[in-house]
Amino acid sequence: MRSCAESFSEYALRALGRDYGANLLPRGLDITLCDQLFLIGGGLIWNVYFACLALVIGFGLAVVVAVARFSENPFLSRPAGAFIFIFRGSPLFIQFFFFYSAFVLLPRAGIDIPLGFLTLTVNTSALTTAQVGGVIVLVLNTTAYSAELFVGALRAIPKGDLEAADAYGMSGFTKFRRVVFPSMLRLAWPSYTNEAIFLTHSTTLVFLSAFPARQQSGEAFYYARYFVDQTFNPFVAYPIVAAYFILLTLAIIGLFGLANRRLNRHLPKVQRPRLRFRPTYIR
Repeated sequence: MRSCAESFSEYALRALGRDYGANLLPRGLDITLCDQLFLIGGGLIWNVYFACLALVIGFGLAVVVAVARFSENPFLSRPAGAFIFIFRGSPLFIQFFFFYSAFVLLPRAGIDIPLGFLTLTVNTSALTTAQVGGVIVLVLNTTAYSAELFVGALRAIPKGDLEAADAYGMSGFTKFRRVVFPSMLRLAWPSYTNEAIFLTHSTTLVFLSAFPARQQSGEAFYYARYFVDQTFNPFVAYPIVAAYFILLTLAIIGLFGLANRRLNRHLPKVQRPRLRFRPTYIR
């Protein structure tokens, strides 16, 4: 029976690959509580990787899509609206399967997919990995949801702020940078915090879908399912992964709360909006 120190050295970083821990995962009666704690905790590295990368890229894309959707130009607003509708209207789990099929199955069948900047062929193997293909799906999904939040915030900006910017002679990008963008963030931030939390929870779907875990290198929920299959006991591994995600959620609320106070630093404390976690049960 392994000690907790041995479990830590063998499985704390095992989620990064076989070069960072034991060659094989624990099996059967050899599995200890420490094995599950450290291996599931190590898998959380990938959840954080997926969430951070998708949030950073998706935030920038969401601002662009929201501005296009808010535009009075139909050649900008209609494609942006269609993009938002498609990715908000379809389940995320289906999106994972669809994109994996597009990245793998069609090229394998001899059907190349030209994207302009890239042609998907059987040799574009990076897109079939969770580290690349899975991130693309998460980015597109959070872009659509975040853009809709930002559009609502753009519509809620007080007209007096815009009129004041016009009175000061601001126009174009200066007006957007000094007035529109900060106001949009301030109004949308509490809802965007919930989007960040939901996206982090959604990272458990990456390996649950068709994207493979190479060398048994997966995220937290991947290892929780592995331990349940080995021990036939869901009352240890699943509570462990749930506890890890609760801690991760608290960390997100804390970090986004600091940003929220920064965005509303000009308001009296009694008028500053407080962040509230409102889980989305149906998406």
